Amino acid sequence: MEKEMAAILSGFKGKENELIPILQRAQTEFGYLPKEAMSEISKFTGMPESRVYSVATFYTQFRFTPIGKNHVMLCRGTACHVRGAERIQEEVEKQLNIKEGETTPNMMFSLETVACIGACGVAPNMVINKDTYSRLTQRKISDVFNDIRQSCMENNNG
Repeated sequence: MEKEMAAILSGFKGKENELIPILQRAQTEFGYLPKEAMSEISKFTGMPESRVYSVATFYTQFRFTPIGKNHVMLCRGTACHVRGAERIQEEVEKQLNIKEGETTPNMMFSLETVACIGACGVAPNMVINKDTYSRLTQRKISDVFNDIRQSCMENNNG
């Protein structure tokens, strides 16, 4: 991790106004903000760790636990809500056997809800990694996760 952090920090001067871009780069590199990275960022910027954590916890874009290979984001915006987002979330949780904010033990899936993904006209929606799934039903959700699991098994055997 030291080598990766050195590469991340090399593009910065250690000024306080660089904190958010530094956090973003660290999260891009590691997929989350490990404790060791937060400590290095604190030392580099000269800011107390409590301040670095305070900034990072304020913004929902930052996470402190690893996410799964397939990061599932369920929309909970108004359009999705009125079109059954609660039922969709229940089905996703059932399919993955995890709750919001959790990651499957095999690190294949993580689940979070988001305020809006911006596809209100085709609600309810979810995004998995960079793919958007719209007009969701319980059946579609089952098919999506079965396809992903099948694809993962084929890739692991190939």
